[in-house]
Amino acid sequence: MKDQILDAIKQYDTIIVHRHVRPDPDAYGSQGGLAEIIKESFPEKKVYGVGKEEPSLHFMRRLDQVEDEIFKGALIIVCDTANAERICDSRYALGDKLIKIDHHPNEDPYGDLLWVDTTASSCSEMIYEFYLSGKDKGLKISDEAARLLYAGIVGDTGRFLFPSTTEKTFSYAGELIHYKFSRTELYDSMYELKANVVKLNGYVLQNFKLHSNGVASVELTKELLKEFDVQPPEASLLVGVLGNVAGIKAWVFFIEEDDQIRVRLRSKRPVINGVARKFNGGGHPLASGASIYSWNDKEAVLKELDQVCAEY
Repeated sequence: MKDQILDAIKQYDTIIVHRHVRPDPDAYGSQGGLAEIIKESFPEKKVYGVGKEEPSLHFMRRLDQVEDEIFKGALIIVCDTANAERICDSRYALGDKLIKIDHHPNEDPYGDLLWVDTTASSCSEMIYEFYLSGKDKGLKISDEAARLLYAGIVGDTGRFLFPSTTEKTFSYAGELIHYKFSRTELYDSMYELKANVVKLNGYVLQNFKLHSNGVASVELTKELLKEFDVQPPEASLLVGVLGNVAGIKAWVFFIEEDDQIRVRLRSKRPVINGVARKFNGGGHPLASGASIYSWNDKEAVLKELDQVCAEY
């Protein structure tokens, strides 16, 4: 499949790379890393990265503004996006050929070519593997591509702490750090928090609720976020904090936005993506997301999460 993807890249003059809505470092890293590899390898091609920008990830890269006309006849590659409905920028449908590269469970096998590897720690890890498989066939990697891929791997492995981190992950990361970029600057940009977000973190630690069977929950209403002057994407950065609390098997953050309540699910061992699927979401076995549209639905989520932990 990697050879087929490379052949497709060679055939098209215009290539547009997408990723999922509400991006994280792996979404930006895989999208940008792939775009930079293609640019470095085939400078004559027109390569774009598109989607709604996430201000907190401006340190990684800025995205391109592309006219509708450019999509016509283009090769479209979507990174790190399990479901077609979560592709950021619906104009992907205007392209000539669609490729899916992802590491989430393949529940929506969209695209003309699909490369899905659920054993990969991140989509960024897959993009580096794509480069390795094609470096004798014309692929080149730049320092900027290496920086983006490393950031994506670090982000999706929780700085190499998550169970998805494998020997291959460490091997690839060890190779990427030989390129010219500052890991210190990268880590600072990824993990430094503004003072108001740190204060919200303190609130979370003081006010999370413990339920039966090792379930914990946090409720962050619009009013509370306004009180701390924190935006929902910033609040989502705090989801992992309960992973250090003894006795918790799985936990959920309910983060209220204008039109819905984001459900951020995390687990130490029990598989929780089945719970996410029941509430308009999905994701990895131990890290998933979903959406509810009323606080009345919160108890249903907790009931499902409690059942999963009870059966573990």
